[in-house]
Amino acid sequence: MFLSSLLGASSGRRASFRSSRSKQSQGSPDVSPSRPRNFTSSTPEYLSDESQIQPASQPPPDVLDLNQNLERLAALFPNIQVEVFREMLASFSEESRLFIITDKLLKNPGEFVKGRRRASEHTGSDSNALVSRTEAFRTAEYKKAVRTLAAQEFKGLLSRSSIDAVLSEFNYSYLDARQTLVDLSSKTWKFTISSFFFRRKPVTSAEAETHPLITWKSADDGLMVPTLKATGSAELDRELFEELIIPLKEREQLLREERDRAMAVSLLTKDAEAHEAMFECSCCYSDVIFEEVTACTAEGHIVCFNCVRHSITEAVFGQGWQRSIEKETGALRCPAVASVECESCVSPEHIHRAMQGEKNGDEIIRKLEQRLAEHGLLSSGLPLVRCPFCTYAEVDDLYIPASISRPRIRVSNIPNFIIIFICLIISPLLFPILILALAFAVLCLNRSVRDYISWHLGAAIIRYQRRRRGLKFNCQNPTCRRSSCLSCSKAWVDIHVCHESSLVALRTQVEQAMSMAIKRVCPRCSTSFVKTAGCNKLTCPCGYKMCYVCRKNIGTPNEGYQHFCQHFRPEGDGRQCTECSKCNLWEAENTEEILRKAKIEAEQKWRASEKRELSDAEKAYLEDGVGSFSRDKSLTWLLPSGKVPSIEEFCDFVIETLFV
Repeated sequence: MFLSSLLGASSGRRASFRSSRSKQSQGSPDVSPSRPRNFTSSTPEYLSDESQIQPASQPPPDVLDLNQNLERLAALFPNIQVEVFREMLASFSEESRLFIITDKLLKNPGEFVKGRRRASEHTGSDSNALVSRTEAFRTAEYKKAVRTLAAQEFKGLLSRSSIDAVLSEFNYSYLDARQTLVDLSSKTWKFTISSFFFRRKPVTSAEAETHPLITWKSADDGLMVPTLKATGSAELDRELFEELIIPLKEREQLLREERDRAMAVSLLTKDAEAHEAMFECSCCYSDVIFEEVTACTAEGHIVCFNCVRHSITEAVFGQGWQRSIEKETGALRCPAVASVECESCVSPEHIHRAMQGEKNGDEIIRKLEQRLAEHGLLSSGLPLVRCPFCTYAEVDDLYIPASISRPRIRVSNIPNFIIIFICLIISPLLFPILILALAFAVLCLNRSVRDYISWHLGAAIIRYQRRRRGLKFNCQNPTCRRSSCLSCSKAWVDIHVCHESSLVALRTQVEQAMSMAIKRVCPRCSTSFVKTAGCNKLTCPCGYKMCYVCRKNIGTPNEGYQHFCQHFRPEGDGRQCTECSKCNLWEAENTEEILRKAKIEAEQKWRASEKRELSDAEKAYLEDGVGSFSRDKSLTWLLPSGKVPSIEEFCDFVIETLFV
């Protein structure tokens, strides 16, 4: 019994310690829970095809209502993490809870959010999905299947309460929670003994064929196919099948097609050599079969597909664009080696045929078409508006206005300007003002200064027109479909503040990463909390008691403080006991080190997205949260924004004041 519990050790997010397919099929853990009543007997024990998965049943009305409220809240507060809404919906009663939560988030969001805000770059390509599948409320049947699955895999290594606590932290998403479960199980003494005797080595999550949930079985044609043992929940079966089995089948299909094509080419080559029907390539002078050659349109030079692929790849990713590609037609200039350079081309149809044999041929063709489209757009000379997240572009409608009226002078401000002008004339500061006006007039006589000022004023007028038209730009690319701002080129989030400093996003990311690194979640009420001081016996407001170190439920009569080491030690001593392996009541995580690593990782992600380093003023802003000029109190009345306005800001102020 002891040795069988050791065989359940594993490591990696979606990986295991299985090192071969034969061992996997023989020693795969029993991960199938007891089947619920609505699970039909026709469902096979091992799932090898998607058609064998039963359709997911309709969620209960209470779960359906919770998920609908979750989507409404995510639409109302797109900058707050869905985790906050889940906790609040689970805490309030059903009666008017949506209105109560909305009111509390509007009046006092800091009490509930506590740094858990989304960064502006959080939204992915699927921006229409407000709440992802892993963030939605789960049904009781799904939770039961996940608990049973985790209990079977980590049997003998982790307690059931520890497993429940980890699953609650990840909203019962098994594949996401598995990395934490593996990390916890690898710290136990049972895992240490198992690794010592069985010489188990961890595998990466990319090696999906050795995952403990996958069993390789022989099909009717004699081939080994990956199968998934049914868990009793159709929804969980589909998730695991999509994440584990489908990628393996797609990769196997690609490998099979490559092998079949290589075999077909080999047979055709042998047959052509036997009948002396080979063709010589005019570029590399190699002998090629008829199915692997093409010819230029004018001279008829024979060129093999390998040379076409090499020329296209070099043109798209290398230095051969100007030399090899005919931009107007998208054809390839003939690469044949001759005494006189051939002026004909290889047609685009033959290019597509040649690239079909390349491993990433479709991607290379797509890149080629993008560069040709980019060249066509630049050659047209039209003013373009581009999506900052993809290559999509369209004509700027400000230059081809449909129903946008041109800005007019703001008549209501003319009396104000007259009064200001009269005050300046009768002011004792008239002479200095005249000197400044004369100096400005002299500078305007310089053509470069005049062009500089007129360019900034023109740009300010365009920005003013854009604000009147609307700054939201919707990308029409089917693979992107993201919204962005025409002014600051950032992702559009309602309500959008243009030119908002990216330091706000950095501070949000840092606070979020530091919060996620040290938080715990109650498995009973899903409330998040962080221990700042005291012992490791934690009591949730709902009454659930747990160990902060191993997350085990210690609320039973036989547990409590008996869960911790009972040997004498001074209060607050967090060192590991040398006489037993129980959790230390005063053991404390190195919070500073954990927070430091989380902060460094968040800052690295921000630098990678912004592609720049922090300046000294920005570092000071992150430290105290104020601008560099705010320390000078004498400038507050003169500079309300706390900093000297730039030339763009000054021009925007002038244009917004003059025009309507």
